[in-house]
Amino acid sequence: MKTESFTLKIDDKTLEVEFKNLAERANSSVFLKLGGTCLMGTCVMSKKEIEGIDFFPLSVNYEEKYYAVGKILGSRFLKRESRPSEQSILTSRVIDRAIRPLFPNNFRREVQIIITCLSWDKETDLASLGLIAASILLMTSDIPWDGPVAPVRIGERDGKLVAFPTFEEREKGKIDLLLAAVRTESKKDILINMVEAGMKEATEEEVLKAVELSKNYQERIISFQEEIAKNVGKEKIKINVPEKDEELEKEVKDFLKGKVEDILKQGDSEDLHKIREDLSEVLKKHDDSKKTNAGFSIFEYETEKSIHESIIGKGIRFDGRKIDQIRELSCEVGIIPKVHGTGLFSRGQTRVLSFLTLGSPGDQKIMEEMEIDGKKRFMHHYNFPPSCVGETGALRGPGRREIGHGMLGEKALKPMMPEAEVFPYTIRVVSEVLCSNGSSSMASTCAACLALMDGGVPIKAPVAGIAMGLMMEMNNKSSEDKKYAVLTDVQGEEDHYGDMDFKVAGTKNGITALQMDTKVRGLTFKIVKETLEQAKKARLQILEKMAETLPEPRKELSPNAPRIYIMKIDPEQIGDVIGTGGKIINEIIDACNVTIDIEDTGEIFITAEKAESAEKALEWIKNITRKVTVGERYQGTVKRVLEFGAFVEILPGQEGLVHISQLDEKRVEKVGDVVKLGDVIPVKVISIDEQGRINLSLKEAKKNN
Repeated sequence: MKTESFTLKIDDKTLEVEFKNLAERANSSVFLKLGGTCLMGTCVMSKKEIEGIDFFPLSVNYEEKYYAVGKILGSRFLKRESRPSEQSILTSRVIDRAIRPLFPNNFRREVQIIITCLSWDKETDLASLGLIAASILLMTSDIPWDGPVAPVRIGERDGKLVAFPTFEEREKGKIDLLLAAVRTESKKDILINMVEAGMKEATEEEVLKAVELSKNYQERIISFQEEIAKNVGKEKIKINVPEKDEELEKEVKDFLKGKVEDILKQGDSEDLHKIREDLSEVLKKHDDSKKTNAGFSIFEYETEKSIHESIIGKGIRFDGRKIDQIRELSCEVGIIPKVHGTGLFSRGQTRVLSFLTLGSPGDQKIMEEMEIDGKKRFMHHYNFPPSCVGETGALRGPGRREIGHGMLGEKALKPMMPEAEVFPYTIRVVSEVLCSNGSSSMASTCAACLALMDGGVPIKAPVAGIAMGLMMEMNNKSSEDKKYAVLTDVQGEEDHYGDMDFKVAGTKNGITALQMDTKVRGLTFKIVKETLEQAKKARLQILEKMAETLPEPRKELSPNAPRIYIMKIDPEQIGDVIGTGGKIINEIIDACNVTIDIEDTGEIFITAEKAESAEKALEWIKNITRKVTVGERYQGTVKRVLEFGAFVEILPGQEGLVHISQLDEKRVEKVGDVVKLGDVIPVKVISIDEQGRINLSLKEAKKNN
């Protein structure tokens, strides 16, 4: 088969794009190579539009294949890939968030994009490469799409900002920032349309420098894709645009006249649902589902237009707040008994209750994924039941949204977690959304931070988060020229009808996490800068409110939490503590009611609900690993009686021989005349030979008594 190839030099690496047409029944397929990493991408569009829906049915799947890293993973009974890993779900979400805003508004054909990792060199950023693959697929297919998108990841190397850092550099650096960009409508500048970042208290200025650095790379990646599309791209299909029904439009406009403005002034967004229900009754007279759907589309557009004009032109928000004003805040801690820590955070109607659980080192999550292979000691999980938005629905396992929001909070809090050497616990926080009206993810970050401090986890600094929104002029002008308003603390309707969801979390010293996606083409550098400045003001305000409730972690660990005791032994003695087949360690665990974790370094972690249980286990292990020295005295138990002497256990697992000559001052004819099996007798260590065999004396022990 004929292969079309294109290459782009990115610093010291070459990006290779190949069209082999192996998946010829797809609308487009492509192979991407960078270093030792190779991805395959396909995109398929349904043959017909789906009628009666008010959303675009796009699905993006990033697939991890274990053969890509030369591993056979999975359980003993299932040696194949099954449900997607958390990392692959997060990568799928990143790709989706960047490409979705660039599809036509009235496009209703189902589109599926599948990106499969065929090989990975353990350095290349798979999210960036996957997004480039998705963008090239859409650019070269016949699917209508207004790209391309150019992702660039910025990190640090030796303290300096670099593009496309290695996996290891991302872990170690202060900044790990992924940005996706598109050209402006005028083709004169770059717009940022997606952000995903984890940071270690980076300042707003440092973030903006990273954004500036990405610009040159984005320009080149966009031009590269445009050149590819020019050479191998297919002609885009034409979308059936419904004819304008001026009579229906006038009917809906007349019905809406002044209603949305009144709701904004009254500050009750719930009334919008009532207006929609009233409109449904009005449209019933047409007895035509297509006309009803068209009427609701006009309603949504006119409502969005009114909200934009009111906020941008008059600064009027739903609840009467100023553009940069946060809703009423409240915080509580320690409100649920018996758990290890709780935090309740409320911002307006949004309320989240977080629970802390502390466990032993053995409770760490074992990560067996393509990108991540190891243990995880801090976890943040997020639950969003239908009741929190006043709806009913099936309760299933966590979906993509729950996993994404949970990971965002985890990313925000992780840099502030104490080191394992200081605080060896496994830490899990679960955030339950009780009521949601805008940015429950950032509320869960605040509630989780309160729960951690309530439980006595010595975090380095409190963390808070805020969601920023945007209202931009609804006209055909280029993004650079449009009027706009950046909103602090968006609530439900502002999020629904708004143009941006920009979440910023961090401490008083800097940013720890960013996440942004848009519904418009993208944001100018000026809007990004203004948003970060406005978010900092809000973040500091929330941190002040949290400090009124609990300014720092409690000095003492929660009385409900288990205690971990640490001791260190010679690594060569680990086998003595474990015993054959785990016999000794299991005996200690059962007898003392503790959990024991042993590291290869010889560190032993004993986790217990009660101090006396841990102390008993500690003493037991100390005795097992204690080195016997000549002259020491013990109370030992006779374990074996032989003709030439008796073997006495002086420490758990350690025995010594009392020779028949050392049983008494006078001559002993028979060992059994002096000691019997099970007797507890005093003994003294008189020698230890080169093989480590211990010689004991009963008569010497008696003599000195």
